[in-house]
Amino acid sequence: MVLTEVTGELIHIFDSARNVAVLTGAGVSAESGVPTFRGGGDATMWSWRGRPVTELSSAEMLATDPTLVWEWFDYRRGLLKELSPNPGHYALAEWEGRFENFALITQNIDDLHRAAGSMNLLELHGNIWRARCLRCSSTFEARESPLEQNPPLCLVCGGPSRPDVVLFGESLPEGVFERAEEAASRADLFFVIGTSAVVYPAASLPIAAKQGGARIIEVNPERTDISILADVTVLGRAGEILPQFVTQRG
Repeated sequence: MVLTEVTGELIHIFDSARNVAVLTGAGVSAESGVPTFRGGGDATMWSWRGRPVTELSSAEMLATDPTLVWEWFDYRRGLLKELSPNPGHYALAEWEGRFENFALITQNIDDLHRAAGSMNLLELHGNIWRARCLRCSSTFEARESPLEQNPPLCLVCGGPSRPDVVLFGESLPEGVFERAEEAASRADLFFVIGTSAVVYPAASLPIAAKQGGARIIEVNPERTDISILADVTVLGRAGEILPQFVTQRG
């Protein structure tokens, strides 16, 4: 079923749910002005200083030129630091206290969900405002932008650090996907918001939810590959659609 607004039936499904899991992607952040790598984003983000972003954000580049990797990520942080959560972010933060179990799973690294007040957050790809020590693996906040020191030094052991994000060629952080998969499997309602859900392993989460018996609701400006799996696809921007689940009660 394809809709362009939230109906009374959808609100009933929403209000009746006990275990809810949500997967968000770049489309949610794009509504706040965050540039995206894939489709619809600013073309200048495809390369920087003449290098493709896939190279700058790779494990191989981190091993050969960590200073350049930090410069690239600091450039991105400079683009993000003046941006704010949008109504979609705030709606998801409000949803969190409405259900017996609620998990917000995001592929985004911009920290806007947390800025909006979300607490039960699983960041599949890490967080651009955190650093991870290359010596002792401690993680710490590194919010200064521009960087005062490249690389930032670990607050525990003084060793050099790296951005605490998943780079091309790396696996997801240990444990985070397993927790996301568990939340998806036990959900009776699963939202896919602002993502085409084609990048694995995140793309397997709606499938796990469906196999566990969940209803799947997709919210996206256009149909995607996940639309076939979804019980309902609501065409529209997250910031316009998500608040309706609360405000349009009869």
